[in-house]
Amino acid sequence: MQDDLRTSPCNLCPRLCGAHREEGNRGTCGAASSMFVARAALHFWEEPPLSGASGSGTVFLSGCPLRCVYCQNSEITSGEVGREVSVERLAKICLELEGQGALNINFVTPTQHSLQIRDAVALARRLGMTLPVVWNTSGYERVETIRALEGTVDVYLADFKYADIDLAWRYSRARDYPEVALDAIDAMVEQIGEPRYDDFIPPLDAANGALEPQRRMTRGVVVRHLVLPGALDASKKALAVLHGRFGDSVVYSIMNQYTPVLSGNLLARFPELGVRVDDAIYEELLDFADELGIEDYFWQDGPAAEESFIPAWDS
Repeated sequence: MQDDLRTSPCNLCPRLCGAHREEGNRGTCGAASSMFVARAALHFWEEPPLSGASGSGTVFLSGCPLRCVYCQNSEITSGEVGREVSVERLAKICLELEGQGALNINFVTPTQHSLQIRDAVALARRLGMTLPVVWNTSGYERVETIRALEGTVDVYLADFKYADIDLAWRYSRARDYPEVALDAIDAMVEQIGEPRYDDFIPPLDAANGALEPQRRMTRGVVVRHLVLPGALDASKKALAVLHGRFGDSVVYSIMNQYTPVLSGNLLARFPELGVRVDDAIYEELLDFADELGIEDYFWQDGPAAEESFIPAWDS
């Protein structure tokens, strides 16, 4: 597929910062030309058809174009935490995760390395990798970047963080987030189509030993929305906008795992983010989703906002 995407001057994300990353300069995302992987392991905290009992083969890429102030993974947004990997090494990581019984290969905050990941997936498939590829994104994507991933990505796991421009600016310095994310999700749905599933049986040598078939999403778009403290009305607006635009063509995931991580000057600037979301607020949002007619969605039960949801980063 021909495209005009490039890393120098970089135009991969909606920031269009124009950094000359191949010359060693860092973009708004924090990344230069080299890929840094902060963690590659089986991850059990995604939505059920993405994690199953075997786990999702997650590869956390360092750097992030959006860099929200409340990010629970803020350690890696600098772009250089973890280990530098080549395209060839990333392809081998995919194969290693498949050998461990992963349901899929799940690239987390991948946008800044879209071109290298596309090459790595193509190489991994030539070497025998058969798993679906998940693109785990903040939703802040250029339509052109999504279109360039056709044939690479099978499942988009996309956030829709804000329908409110003021919140998008306050927490992510991205007034264009609502419009950009909706256009990106449009492109994802157009590319992928309706959700599809199969019954996945892990390999015999999987570390967890599980051999029972697991319902696995093989194609589709999952849209996540995280409830923020004091922002119930904004969350209701986000769900209403999403359902009005996409109806049942996407699977919804309404999340209550907001974890307060701010301290010092950041907490002083954003004191409202220093608390968890009350369970009653979350239940009210789920009731609102039911009223909208959203029938197919995931929700979180129990103490979701725990440190277990925040993985330890490799050094």
